[in-house]
Amino acid sequence: MTSPSDQNPAASAGRTPSGRELKSYNPAPRFAPWFFVGPAVLLSSCTLLAPFVYAIILSVHGIKVSGGGFGVRREVYAGFSNYVAAATNPELWEGFGRMLRVGIVSVPLTLGCALLFALLLDRPNVRFARFSRLALFVPYAVPGVIASLMWGFIYLPGVSPVREMFLASGLSAPDFFGERSVFFSIANISFWGAVGFNTVILFTALRGISPELYDAARIDGCSEWQIALHVKLPLLLPAVTLTGLFSLVGTIQIFSEPKTLEPLSNAISTTWVPVMLVYRETFISTNVYSGAATAMFVAAMTTLVSLVLFRVMQRRNQGRNA
Repeated sequence: MTSPSDQNPAASAGRTPSGRELKSYNPAPRFAPWFFVGPAVLLSSCTLLAPFVYAIILSVHGIKVSGGGFGVRREVYAGFSNYVAAATNPELWEGFGRMLRVGIVSVPLTLGCALLFALLLDRPNVRFARFSRLALFVPYAVPGVIASLMWGFIYLPGVSPVREMFLASGLSAPDFFGERSVFFSIANISFWGAVGFNTVILFTALRGISPELYDAARIDGCSEWQIALHVKLPLLLPAVTLTGLFSLVGTIQIFSEPKTLEPLSNAISTTWVPVMLVYRETFISTNVYSGAATAMFVAAMTTLVSLVLFRVMQRRNQGRNA
């Protein structure tokens, strides 16, 4: 017996007897995916895009007082005068300098230790691997304010167990809140909270490398140290670049650590880092226009530095892979 499709070649070819193509019917409407992604897009627009646009609008306005007596305050268009004032503010550039000093300590230390921990966890037959991964990641789950308070009591004279240990040993107790040592104290808090997150990223990237490369290297007589140095590290460069950008952006946005330690140390001012200056201008001095312009300037600097660093690292990675 022959089927209808065998008797009608046009139907088997997806055509009607008249020669027109048959259109497949899709019961799902084309706008159905927007029911799933629409709430997320709307939420992102309300929580990220709308405040950003509003901050830009505020940054190009200002307050003008006119009239006698107490005067009349009204909002006027100020153009780029707020940006000029922010760019020429010496407190902002001093904050960038202090932020850079913290980053010089914390970023290389964070990336170096995260890379070391990831390579150690990726070793074959490593003991307590799950516990180690969890122990490294737990500090990242602690909010920055809580971590700063905890380390603040460890640093604070009179309640610091570290200082008591030094004094009990007959040694001079370290001053964690000195003019110079405060940079290391804040960098230590940043390192303690970020190293676990970067370790997880690098360890995940290592898990994505084919084990056949390691087997081939072992057959050639390479040790685990040589495999890590000559096989794993070159393949980890994109992940290292990503974690480096994360650490850089985190350093530029540093706020909770010095702000929490500010009441405990005379070495930390209200404008110690750029974001603290934005906070003071906006919420203490109630100059939202200057605060918005300073925030936009810091955001532009963050974007510029991130793009430049990304391009430099990308070119180096391409040169090494060529």
